[in-house]
Amino acid sequence: MLDSKLLRSNLQDVADRLASRGYILDVARIEALEEQRKTVQTRTEALQAERNARSKSIGQAKQRGEDIAPLMADVERMANELGAGKVELDAIQTELDSILLGIPNLPHESVPIGDDEDGNVEVRRWGTPTTFDFEVKDHVALGEKFGWLDLETAAKLSGARFALLRGPIARLHRALAQFMINLHINEHGYEEAYTPYLVQAPALQGTGQLPKFEEDLFKISREGEADLYLIPTAEVSLTNIVSGEIIDPKLLPIKFVAHTPCFRSEAGASGRDTRGMIRQHQFDKVEMVQIVEPSTSMEALEGLTANAEKVLQLLELPYRTLALCTGDMGFSAVKTYDLEVWIPSQDKYREISSCSNCGDFQARRMQARFRNPETGKPELVHTLNGSGLAVGRTLVAVLENYQQADGSIRVPAVLKPYMGGLEVIG
Repeated sequence: MLDSKLLRSNLQDVADRLASRGYILDVARIEALEEQRKTVQTRTEALQAERNARSKSIGQAKQRGEDIAPLMADVERMANELGAGKVELDAIQTELDSILLGIPNLPHESVPIGDDEDGNVEVRRWGTPTTFDFEVKDHVALGEKFGWLDLETAAKLSGARFALLRGPIARLHRALAQFMINLHINEHGYEEAYTPYLVQAPALQGTGQLPKFEEDLFKISREGEADLYLIPTAEVSLTNIVSGEIIDPKLLPIKFVAHTPCFRSEAGASGRDTRGMIRQHQFDKVEMVQIVEPSTSMEALEGLTANAEKVLQLLELPYRTLALCTGDMGFSAVKTYDLEVWIPSQDKYREISSCSNCGDFQARRMQARFRNPETGKPELVHTLNGSGLAVGRTLVAVLENYQQADGSIRVPAVLKPYMGGLEVIG
């Protein structure tokens, strides 16, 4: 979340910057609450000082043999008023905190201004879309041809937006995940982690999914115990590894990677990408997270994005890199690059990775800090995250870009060691 001091000192400037990403900050309400808070706090502090003085005078009156009953009654009255003042202050602060938790991050000055995805700026392209001399099939037709993609049985088991993978396609899906994980560990310097798939609410609040996006989560209620949520991304569990910690600066940067299933209710996505594996309730993702010293986070974003791009380059999949505009960025990001891979059946690029620098936004929510070696004082770290990559969407891209006229699929060269040397499936 944003620094409350920034809101108090530069409220209108914050509101103007948030407006560039389509968020209207209720300046009047915040100002009114701040005014109430100051009034109650001033009154409470004055009352506390008066009560302290009156308590002291009780002892002096007692020594003089005077009747202290009126003084005692006065002190008790002030104690009651102080209690009421504390309740009022707590209520005001609770509302301010609730507003603060719902405010998105401020965009970095380098982020292009725009209202929606039309304002995104293409940064670069890699590869050339393949030209086919036969009618291109989409991934559903390719997968169903040999019975390897079974959406009907998945629907029988779980309903819509699930997939059952079998045989060579299931193996190809696993090969992609293993290839990605090995690349990030062996060449990009990440530490592999195996994380819980179920987390408690504070972890989701720490990375920004709660309270604003609860409808997008799958929740498990438990009687007498804290509710659990299925992770929408390993970003949640990986980033929260450092929640509440003061990190030795010598350990920075910390780079984690994990392969996990991800679970999303896809609230509000009705009617979009209903065919196939593009948008599902359950999908696998290889997620990269970095915890860095603040002055290095923008440089780290470029490196993290390059790590994700390397996966596509080694798979020889054409893609483009976009700098997201203010109106299309995620809630917690100060700057985001999206990678879009070429999908032949749709004749366009589709998102396959989103790489974001969140600045100190998540760290403040999590109280994740490092000890500044120059001052010796704890300061907030910066956090970054990115898909490296979404495994299911990468499978879609491989199936479609490597298809042959008879419906068989060539195996990308980099995946052959993970496929037992198999050249073609189908």
